[in-house]
Amino acid sequence: MTPASKTSVANDQSVDALVKTIRIPPRPSMLADVQAELSSREPDPRRLAATISHDVSLSASLLKLTNSSFFGLRLKASSVDHAVQLLGMQQCGLLMTGIIARQSIQIENVSLIKFWDFSSKRAQAMSYLAGYMRVCPVDLAHTFGLFCDIGIPILMERFPDYQQTLELAYQQLEHKFTFIEQEKHNTSHTSIGALMARTWGLPEEVCNAILLHHDYAVLQDTATSERVRALVALSLVAEYAIHKYHGQETLAEWEKGGQQALDFLGLASDELEDRLEELHELFNHVH
Repeated sequence: MTPASKTSVANDQSVDALVKTIRIPPRPSMLADVQAELSSREPDPRRLAATISHDVSLSASLLKLTNSSFFGLRLKASSVDHAVQLLGMQQCGLLMTGIIARQSIQIENVSLIKFWDFSSKRAQAMSYLAGYMRVCPVDLAHTFGLFCDIGIPILMERFPDYQQTLELAYQQLEHKFTFIEQEKHNTSHTSIGALMARTWGLPEEVCNAILLHHDYAVLQDTATSERVRALVALSLVAEYAIHKYHGQETLAEWEKGGQQALDFLGLASDELEDRLEELHELFNHVH
């Protein structure tokens, strides 16, 4: 074995050892039950409602979201059964995935309110764009939008100085976002996020898109699945819209990959402005 390959093996082993010290939350049994019902040969809304109703806290959260101004339903859901009827099984499954993720990913002494607010906005924006542009299924876009950065809180819990790494990476115009993480911590939120997504039984396309979402060269790589590339492109447009909504005109990631995303989606600059306006209107109703 050459010295170079010995070093490579040593590095791989040290990274494996490091990953073992990072706590990946196991898939909650409730999520497994919801996923099993939705993927069964004959999904039953009553069985799904009964599964959700076993957890009082999750049921209350589902009802609160169903009756929020975002959905603007004419009728208010009076029970979990009623919520499943009003929203449909697929939409309820998406909401439950988000609620369960919020409950499962928590860090002692660190508030994740802003993280989940951003993730929710990204999920809603990506759903809207996917429905409008028909580049990938809406539920896939929503799931990816929610879990795209799920590796961030996991690494915050593992590394006390990870917040400083994030701030450096967000400002980086020259290198990939993940280059900074790898340099500081020998891992990245994309690789840890993809690992968690697989552990939680999320679709393979979502797992792959999480792994690749800061690698904008992938948008021109025809060997990569069309849906994975669509998720990467849509997430960049969604994040750009969120930053502009909050009054931030510049976004380093947009500088690095914005044009590739627009080219992939076939969006001209005037069309982009129209989509951004529509998304800002959407964000006014997201709580």
